[in-house]
Amino acid sequence: MLRVGVFGVGHLGKFHLNNWKEIESAALVGFYDPNDENAAKVAQDYGLKRYTDVSALLADIDAADIVAPTTYHYELCEAAIRAGKHVFVEKPLVNTIAEGKQIVKMVREADIKLQVGHVERFNPAYLALKDMELKPMFIEVHRLAQFNPRGTEVSVILDLMIHDIDIILSIAKSDVKHISASGVAVLTDTPDIANVRIEFNNGCVANLTSSRISMKKMRKMRLFQKDAYIGIDFLDKKAEIIRLQNGQEPTGFGFDLETPNGIKKIAVDMPSIPAVNAIKAELQSFTNAIINNTPVVVSEIDGYLAMEVAHKILDKIGATAIVA
Repeated sequence: MLRVGVFGVGHLGKFHLNNWKEIESAALVGFYDPNDENAAKVAQDYGLKRYTDVSALLADIDAADIVAPTTYHYELCEAAIRAGKHVFVEKPLVNTIAEGKQIVKMVREADIKLQVGHVERFNPAYLALKDMELKPMFIEVHRLAQFNPRGTEVSVILDLMIHDIDIILSIAKSDVKHISASGVAVLTDTPDIANVRIEFNNGCVANLTSSRISMKKMRKMRLFQKDAYIGIDFLDKKAEIIRLQNGQEPTGFGFDLETPNGIKKIAVDMPSIPAVNAIKAELQSFTNAIINNTPVVVSEIDGYLAMEVAHKILDKIGATAIVA
């Protein structure tokens, strides 16, 4: 049984607590949160022991689940790794590139598991495409959210866009060649809306737009590759594949399309969406990786690479920043 402690039981931390309670191979030992009012309520509502000292909780657990604000990620990760504990840390990995490099080095030296909470890797709509070969040459992403003061200690790049950066890096499987970016700070001191173009060495191009000041929510990714278009709706948990039939019968429906090169048979497939709780799935995968000594799904390297691209974007925006 994996003994787990949760560090930070705010809005997202409570979701983690609920899901840890459903994972049979893990046992919640307690939590750490410096906010007395919130901690007292969590201790009562969940029947969990509150620790007021980080080291004391680390001494009683096998794995730390860090759901604190990003500015506290490094010190909590460092404490856990130095104590020889496995770590699950919410995205982004840490706050700065220097901190990220140090965490990668520490994980390697300590020989522990560290998984970064890029939860969209476990989104049912994305999992529905796990058996499809994705080799996009163009990717278009829109991630729009209504304003919420929670999470605004970091820019929209590190708050929202980093989800899509991680997914794109895992799909493109190529080094970044060039980045163009622009952003606007509207309601906070950091960019609240940004548009980014990432060019990869393999020819793939990704165009990303993220906003946390929109009137409606949207989390969509469109992939264009030879003979196919793939749409992923992370919000509504839907996926669609439109492709040339090439002799295969569509699982959805098909139609004929007249083109300059003659009639093309088009297949529209709607992959079956698995019934997956993404947060529970990522915590379960982390637990399994520790128990079975297998690689984590989103490693510290993955988390660092997403951070590295995000900070390159911030550097580009910094050179042309517009403050409304």
